[in-house]
Amino acid sequence: MAEHEPWLTALFNDHLAGVGQAALALVGAHAGNPQRPWASFVTMQIVVALVMVVLFALMRPRLSVDRPGRLQHVFEVIYDFLKSQVEDVGVHHGHKYVAWFGSLFLFILFANLLGIIPTFESPTMFPPVPLGCAMAAFFYFNVAGMREHGVLRYTAHFCGPVWWLALVMFPIEIISTLARPLSLTIRLYANMYAGEQVTLAFLGIAPLAVPVVFMGLHVFVSFLQAYIFTLLTIVYVGGAVAHEH
Repeated sequence: MAEHEPWLTALFNDHLAGVGQAALALVGAHAGNPQRPWASFVTMQIVVALVMVVLFALMRPRLSVDRPGRLQHVFEVIYDFLKSQVEDVGVHHGHKYVAWFGSLFLFILFANLLGIIPTFESPTMFPPVPLGCAMAAFFYFNVAGMREHGVLRYTAHFCGPVWWLALVMFPIEIISTLARPLSLTIRLYANMYAGEQVTLAFLGIAPLAVPVVFMGLHVFVSFLQAYIFTLLTIVYVGGAVAHEH
């Protein structure tokens, strides 16, 4: 068993190693240790996905216009907040994208908060997970821009507003756009990894009251990083679908 392997990851590796190897083979990848192909960040993401599926499966039959429950109120607040952010940014036909922004926000939030539960880890403190979210955001805002304007007109956005500066602006804009996944990845990964390490350090050397304070800070950082990641994605989508005059 790998050192510091969470119990859930160990369970997957002990009983579902063949499934893990088959999944890796489908994407042309190979595990460093064929006997233990499941990485912790993968099993933790499965937990996050299951939590979201179960949560919404329980809430859906209880949705009510006349007598909304507490859970419905919570998600209505989240929806209204994200919708207001989309409107403030000025996303063209922004209502079409709110559901995707909400899915991204909730996935990152639940992934961030998972590390608070003993014996679990936040998958976002492993680089592949923030990178995956960043690449999803990158492809989403580019596809949204292409669908809104067409490929040629969307590409023309990178040339800037003045035609005679196009040769200068185009490579600058391309490099800036390609750097967005990197900045999104580093910001989320660095903050979650640092927060997790600080919490673990104080759990090992301090009384319980002190780590509780840092766990509260971890919750705050989890919400903040999920919000920042989603807000930047909203800004990118807004820029991609904008209709300049």
